[in-house]
Amino acid sequence: MATASVPKNDTSNITAIASPGENDWTKPAAMAIPKEGYFTLENGRYGPTFPKTPACYGFSVVAKVKPGREQVVRDYGKNIEEAVKSDPTVLKPLKLHYLRWVLFDVGSGPHFMYQGIFDTDFDKYLEDAVALFIKTGITTVFVNLEGWPDDWKTNLTAVIKFFREHQCPSFLEYGEYPYVAADEIKKALKLKCAFSNMLDLMQ
Repeated sequence: MATASVPKNDTSNITAIASPGENDWTKPAAMAIPKEGYFTLENGRYGPTFPKTPACYGFSVVAKVKPGREQVVRDYGKNIEEAVKSDPTVLKPLKLHYLRWVLFDVGSGPHFMYQGIFDTDFDKYLEDAVALFIKTGITTVFVNLEGWPDDWKTNLTAVIKFFREHQCPSFLEYGEYPYVAADEIKKALKLKCAFSNMLDLMQ
């Protein structure tokens, strides 16, 4: 009897065994959000809580760059690149999916937009970020933005106030594999790699 061969490293036909939960990751999902950034007002530790969306948690913060600091902001991106090269786990406490930094000018000088998607809630992310900057000694890029508190290392309330005042809530979020945590994605990729290695041994 002929046996069908499996192409080397082909894992395309391997289907997920785990059953999707309440938030079904097997079906892409989109969520339209009111301009307030939430559906029902529920206060957390520092203010209104924002919902978990198909893209998990996140925010977009926009603030004006202090005069003469645009290049410093750009250079700080290189600092983060080097920090991650030196220690790939340096940002692990933030439970990030991705960061996107943008500099743009709307006619009144350069503005900085910080976009992040992560697995913790809004306030927990900020608490973890401040703790991380203090622990590593990496000065935050936000010191180059107007309105950032000078005592940010000891005044978490002021930091969170800055973020909430400069947060621009999204009104639509989409997830191709909704509600999946970064750690779950990495586990799935490790499993895929293990299957690929197993298939290699079967050739």
